[in-house]
Amino acid sequence: MFGVIRRRPQLLWLLVPYALYLGALPLVNRATPLVFGVPFLFVWLLGATLLTPVAVWLARRGDRRGRDRDRDRRRGGRA
Repeated sequence: MFGVIRRRPQLLWLLVPYALYLGALPLVNRATPLVFGVPFLFVWLLGATLLTPVAVWLARRGDRRGRDRDRDRRRGGRA
């Protein structure tokens, strides 16, 4: 498993939603700070939901670039 991460570090972007939803949840689970009249936890979850597609897009973009680079190396093209 760690070999995959060593070869494809761009997949680490997929840990961002995990960290936002589960890792930081105990830290932001508060009702008293309000943001625009909404509890902070709801704002946090909305932000995490909006950032998830961005993290997936970054992982896919980096994975495609890496795959194209590997294919070029195998063909003997540019590095």
